[in-house]
Amino acid sequence: MSESVTSGAMGMTVESAFAGMTSVSPVVFRAGCPDCRGRFELTAGALRLAIGATSRTTFYSFTCPECGASVRKPAGERIVELLTGGGVRTLRLHSTL
Repeated sequence: MSESVTSGAMGMTVESAFAGMTSVSPVVFRAGCPDCRGRFELTAGALRLAIGATSRTTFYSFTCPECGASVRKPAGERIVELLTGGGVRTLRLHSTL
């Protein structure tokens, strides 16, 4: 699709829709380390999300920027929604039945 294509209903081009937009703030997530108890913000690139067949196999992980510990935490439906919406890379785990 060309950037100059207009929307049939509104007649607006992509260029005009984004005119004046200078930058987009990166999404950051608040996190904490259970080892050093550090509290910090992480970008989507610092997190990984694994979605398994059950809630027990669905989790997110990151490396603590303060102590270097590998952290793995469970991810419920809302966390999955927030992380995927924020651009966190996702791995779908498949069962080996």
